Amino acid sequence: MSDVRAEQASSTEEPAGGESVFTVIVAAAANLGIALAKAVAGVISGSSAMLSEAAHSFADTVTELLLLTSLKRSEKPADEEHPLGYGGERYVWAMLAAVATFVGGAVFSLYDGIHTLVAGEDLGDPLVSYIVLAVAFVLEGFSLRTAVRQARGEAARVGAPFRRYLRRTPDTAVKAVVLEDSAALAGLLFAAGGLLGGQLTGSGVWDGIASLCIGGLLLWVAWVLGRSNAELLVGRPLPQQVRAEIRELLLDVEHVEAVLELTTLVQGPREALVAAKVDFRDASTAAQIEWACEDAARRLRERFPSVRRVYLDPTPGFAQRRSEGLNPW
Repeated sequence: MSDVRAEQASSTEEPAGGESVFTVIVAAAANLGIALAKAVAGVISGSSAMLSEAAHSFADTVTELLLLTSLKRSEKPADEEHPLGYGGERYVWAMLAAVATFVGGAVFSLYDGIHTLVAGEDLGDPLVSYIVLAVAFVLEGFSLRTAVRQARGEAARVGAPFRRYLRRTPDTAVKAVVLEDSAALAGLLFAAGGLLGGQLTGSGVWDGIASLCIGGLLLWVAWVLGRSNAELLVGRPLPQQVRAEIRELLLDVEHVEAVLELTTLVQGPREALVAAKVDFRDASTAAQIEWACEDAARRLRERFPSVRRVYLDPTPGFAQRRSEGLNPW
């Protein structure tokens, strides 16, 4: 039941698009400054874990820029070339952001970790790295706090547990920031552990292991985000409970006998499409059927504000098709 409520955020509430943009901008600004600081600290200390963290932050910066692009382009209104709107662009760019996390962060971190374990490394003064890690932890924590606050607010509005909301929400921009910032904080702890292990033992093995852990963490984040966006690109329906409510709402409309087929599609965090084959009463006039369709569309939009497009196809019922010798489907 909680999973249904979590996904209903896309069908019953209007998430604040401005909040998503602010959340992504905060994350992008924090990641860019942190990336530069980590790169300098990595060069000074000779730490592969710090260089992996620098790659991680640069990848996150690219990710945030792609997410900003997705937010802006998906807001374009429908036109002649794209009659169903541009909502799907959000998930295309978000998918590219997941690829950037994989290529820019995970691959480099894994390579650097393996290289360190095989070839070794000369450890320099770790003091600068510790300072950078501490500052980065504060900045990443602030960015994560902003994203979590938005996600918790939206989850509370639909009465869903935070984790389930995060798993099912179609607002992949906020989901990406929460996951990436959480991974960033964990990565900072791995890097600090690698530095401390190297300082205590004089061996670069700990630093290499830290890099591998960071790479593995980024692989997981890229997989989760990639899978979420792929599911939405392929086409995800509204939750089963919402579909059942839509069916009941259509059946309550005057002149409607049965809903023979119902198709729903999530097109974005604030966009959904509903299409149905509807059996109207045989005695209904063409005008009555037209007005019934208008009434059904109005009711659906009032109940589910994110349902932007409603297409109803008057279709003979099963009994009538059989009586006329037609294929019942």
